[in-house]
Amino acid sequence: MIVIKTKEEIEIMRESALVVSRTLGMLAKEVKPGVSTLYLDKLAEDFIREQGAIPGFLGLYDFPNTLCMSPNSQVVHGIPNKEPLKEGDIISIDCGAIKNGFYGDHAYTFAVGEIDAATQKLLDITKQSLYIGIREFRAGNRVGDVGFAIQNFTEKHGYGVVRELVGHGLGRKMHEDPEMPNYGRKGIGKKFLEGMTVAIEPMTNMGTHRIKQHKDGWTITTLDGKPSAHFEHNVAIVNGKPELLSTFQYIYDALGIVSDEEKEFRQKV
Repeated sequence: MIVIKTKEEIEIMRESALVVSRTLGMLAKEVKPGVSTLYLDKLAEDFIREQGAIPGFLGLYDFPNTLCMSPNSQVVHGIPNKEPLKEGDIISIDCGAIKNGFYGDHAYTFAVGEIDAATQKLLDITKQSLYIGIREFRAGNRVGDVGFAIQNFTEKHGYGVVRELVGHGLGRKMHEDPEMPNYGRKGIGKKFLEGMTVAIEPMTNMGTHRIKQHKDGWTITTLDGKPSAHFEHNVAIVNGKPELLSTFQYIYDALGIVSDEEKEFRQKV
């Protein structure tokens, strides 16, 4: 069942999302060669708690850590460990937080030092596909409209769109209705309504869309061992249009990146 949020609840959710946004921004300066994902995980847990929030992933479905840390060919759900990051790696950092009873949940794929041009293009196209999908999240459209937009754009560039893992509704629970696939057909699926809140999260592979799950029960990698990228935002329908609750601006401020990509999704409400 889809849970519609009031405008007041959406503003509470925005604060939960911004806890995660600030956490990812803090981590942006710490992602570098020689640093372990376990070290980054501890930084994130402490930082979330300092903001008066609770790590949203820690213990959820028995997940053992605060962050899902997924380097290179890992798609999502990687478990932090002591192995140091290396120059040329990429790493998806997926973070969740609970504040005032609501979840924030989003992700960004970082470059570790300098990365090659082909991998940078994968990151750029995946992030662009996120906003292309968000643009279709408006009252009267349907789940398939978002999925089609993401899939069509991504596959035109020759990349694989993961099928088994999807975005989702978000609120008092981490995973609410509706599921939000990154593939689909226009005009099908549940209709979007005012007050809906979701996490949209393209997961794009440089090669095949096929994936495999590892024996730890969590880690997902590409079947062909090629890199995968993952970007995620939290979005609400406000006045019929998509309104970003999360932001990558803290990341961009930390890394010295200038971008206006979020501007069209910021309403004056």
